Amino acid sequence: MKRVVLLGPPGAGKGTQATGIAEKYNIPHISTGDIFRANVKEGTPLGKKAKEYMDQGLLVPDELVCDLVEDRIMQEDCANGYLLDGFPRTLFQAEHFDNFLKSKGQELDSVVDIEVSEDVLLPRLTGRRVCRNCGRPYHVITMPPKVEGVCDVCGGEVYQRADDSEETVLNRFKVYNEQTSPLIEYYTASGKLAPINGEQSQAEVFDEICAKLGD
Repeated sequence: MKRVVLLGPPGAGKGTQATGIAEKYNIPHISTGDIFRANVKEGTPLGKKAKEYMDQGLLVPDELVCDLVEDRIMQEDCANGYLLDGFPRTLFQAEHFDNFLKSKGQELDSVVDIEVSEDVLLPRLTGRRVCRNCGRPYHVITMPPKVEGVCDVCGGEVYQRADDSEETVLNRFKVYNEQTSPLIEYYTASGKLAPINGEQSQAEVFDEICAKLGD
């Protein structure tokens, strides 16, 4: 039984690690984005409520996010645990979720926090490029195309997406830090926080996570 929350700044490699954790412990990897899309697609009452906000470009309110997540973790495939990615994002969500779990006689096992400095993350994120035609990913440092600006596969234009610009990335860091620092304090105080050195290789990060989570 593993009930785990995964935290980490943009570019910390949460997606890669989440896949490995879910496979190792045989638990579902649950992201809030997936929950929203599934509920909207199925036209559930919660999904219809969420869609009203999303259609207006508004953030889904904390209470509704909590309702959606709480509904999801009560489903059968979560009987042996789950990995939550992208939730909780705010202190309100964390406290609300803990109270919900308590009402069910449950609690989180661990909150894994992948720590990577912005000095490391900035070139990692701003260096990303993608082919406008076929979507092949590149990186100016670790995986550049053979000819600058030209896709190796289809000859299409290799460009930087707007959300990988330095200004956007720095803003994402700012938002993450504002939202997450209270969560770090909250979970540290509860003894649930498991800080992980995210500046190691992917395999080393995974091994450290598993060591913290146990078998």
